[in-house]
Amino acid sequence: MTSLVQIHEPVPALPFAPAPAEGPLRDTFGRTHTDFRISVIDRCNIRCFYCMPEEGGEFVPNSGLLSYPEIIRIARAAVRLGVRKIRLTGGEPLLRPGLPALVEGLARLPLADLALTTNGVLLAGKVQALRNAGLRRLNVHLDTLDRQRFFQITRRDDLPRVLAGIDAAASAGLEVKLNAVAVRDLSEPDLIPLTRFARERGLELRFIEFMPLDGQGLWRESGVLTASEMIARISEEFGPLTAVPDSDPRAPATEYRFADGARIGFIASVSRPFCHNCNRVRLTSDGKLRYCLFAREETDLRAALAEPFDDALETLFRRTVWEKWAGHDIGSPAFQSPQRPMYSIGG
Repeated sequence: MTSLVQIHEPVPALPFAPAPAEGPLRDTFGRTHTDFRISVIDRCNIRCFYCMPEEGGEFVPNSGLLSYPEIIRIARAAVRLGVRKIRLTGGEPLLRPGLPALVEGLARLPLADLALTTNGVLLAGKVQALRNAGLRRLNVHLDTLDRQRFFQITRRDDLPRVLAGIDAAASAGLEVKLNAVAVRDLSEPDLIPLTRFARERGLELRFIEFMPLDGQGLWRESGVLTASEMIARISEEFGPLTAVPDSDPRAPATEYRFADGARIGFIASVSRPFCHNCNRVRLTSDGKLRYCLFAREETDLRAALAEPFDDALETLFRRTVWEKWAGHDIGSPAFQSPQRPMYSIGG
């Protein structure tokens, strides 16, 4: 089979010069980092097959999770270094008790955007408190509108609760985007219904190519339903899609416009890697800083948190970003899956 992915030659390892002590969070490839993904918990209340095992799993004990004051302190340091966007992730972040208190603390920082990604199961009962705390934007994960297929994917019968959460968030005035992972020989029947669902409600839908992050070795290149294939199928039903001029070349989604102006996005991490534009750095729920979803190393921030001042924390941020690699090289002989599954890293 012809490879779907763009294969890059591995970048030879070179000794790093010390990270700059001033200026923006920049790596050796000139990428400036302004986007911070913070996982607040690694547990989840559904079990999507491409993310978690059906049973079991290794989770951080509650005592091992970063506290909200620690997260806010780390976020404040990141903002001083130039971060302008923060997204809370999991696991499922709505499982973390008292989450609005964290949102309220982060909302006080000088950010351009504060968002949260959720599977939506618990959303209806929590959305108003989150909005009152300062949250204005949500990404809700929804792979299918078919109840049986939802159960097949998530191993839970929670589709009605997710749909209720989406409606509650929209009614509360939050900006809502939908994320759907696309897997070949599974997701094809969902492309049109999900697109129609989003268009009817004025929501932006983003399809995400199936990535090797399951931690179980299930991923195969043959399972990737590519963005190009999805665009072709959706265009057959709704008319041609026009690429939107890239207002933010660092954003992971490539946006397209329907003839009526509605938008849809595609995150083609496998078939069209966007590593050269990446501006994201990630924090796990147990305090590890990662420069990439697929990184094979991470930086423990806990020792720096024990210091009374943030100099050590900021130094670790700068060093971690400075040592970032060129890209993940999915599809090349050099590619190795990360040592953590997706739910442990943070979406």
